[in-house]
Amino acid sequence: MRREVEDYVRSLGLDAYLVGGAVRDELLGLESNDADFLVPGLDTDGLRQALAPHGRVEDLVVAGRLVGVRLHPRDRRIRDLTRAGIEFAPPRKEVSTGPGRHDFEIVADPLLSVADDMRRRDFTVNAMARRLATGELVDPLGGRADLEARRLRTVSPQSFREDPLRLVRALRFVSQLGFQPDAALVAQMREEAPAVKLVSGERIGGGLAADGMGELSKLLLGREPGRALRLARETGVLGELIPEFAAADDALAEHVIAVVQESADAGDPLAVRLAALLHDLGKPVDPDPLGHARAGAAIAKSTLERLRYPARLTRRVVAIVREHPFREDALPATPREVRRFLARYGDELAFDLLAHRRADLRAKGRDATALDALRAALERERSSPHRLRDLAVGGDDLLALGFRPGPQLGRVLADLLAEVVDEPDLNTREELLARARERL
Repeated sequence: MRREVEDYVRSLGLDAYLVGGAVRDELLGLESNDADFLVPGLDTDGLRQALAPHGRVEDLVVAGRLVGVRLHPRDRRIRDLTRAGIEFAPPRKEVSTGPGRHDFEIVADPLLSVADDMRRRDFTVNAMARRLATGELVDPLGGRADLEARRLRTVSPQSFREDPLRLVRALRFVSQLGFQPDAALVAQMREEAPAVKLVSGERIGGGLAADGMGELSKLLLGREPGRALRLARETGVLGELIPEFAAADDALAEHVIAVVQESADAGDPLAVRLAALLHDLGKPVDPDPLGHARAGAAIAKSTLERLRYPARLTRRVVAIVREHPFREDALPATPREVRRFLARYGDELAFDLLAHRRADLRAKGRDATALDALRAALERERSSPHRLRDLAVGGDDLLALGFRPGPQLGRVLADLLAEVVDEPDLNTREELLARARERL
């Protein structure tokens, strides 16, 4: 896909350079949907004018700053490949606005060289550009060598000050790409950690990116979230990002991080990984097993809402956290108990709870093979009737028998469902209508 986009951009007559993550991923041999372009010699107005004949042009604003423009091509084929548009930016530089270390702004400078623009980016592995016209690689800071060494370095001591979101992005690269941060980067993270509170929730969690995910989600979905979270805790970023971690002792924090890593190793969905991150944060509030789950659910809800996660995902995570401490002896063993488990929690939550329990047990060094057998049993029984919509009769059928709308109608349907869950063969229209008549 990116090659087609590059060919299209090359046809626009601009001296464009592919920059950032796309160049990094290309050198790593990874697929990338990123396609951001730098165009020296033009400012933002010049880019608008040059691109206007080719489609709709809109301002590209990041963290309240105008950084370039986005083109929505008139060419339908390219537009279909780039639903979010193609991003173009002029070279930019840092300009002091006062005596303080935060007194600066980033401004466009069309006369700036591509190499100089690279020097104000976040990390050396992202500070490379490939000229579309010639294939020349511009790498003024040794980004390619850092890639080969899997080394993560900032381009300057100001990298995190310019955009504190980079604190979480650095952690994401540790998890997602296996990078090892150098000592200077770790020291900078520790110094700038409080600034992460200044970043909007959408950019950290809910996601303003084209893929709908923020940096924390990408971190958790990486291969090594445990290593990234330990670095986040060591530098103070984790406590600033989720204040409840500051109240967690080392044993609790390490357990939580271990559960997140086990969840990642199992390939669990984002909801389960978020629940793993948040599930025990209620323990400093209430050590009681049920009490800590209720407190943790409240913490999960407030955290995910603050980070602007979608409402449905938030509800799913909160449900996992609230229900996660069920007793070992409450785990279903017989087919009837498995159906009751599905009826109580619903399909999605039942499987989420099982995935979370498996990660939790493995993080404690305990055997979780019984849960694999239980998952297989859940898969077998999920086709059996265990939801109201699975019943052979519904509310209208009961109204036709003479029931009135109201609580009694709901109770009768619930009773019929409980009987069908215990004995699926009862789920026939004739049998259920006969049992309903007995309750009139």
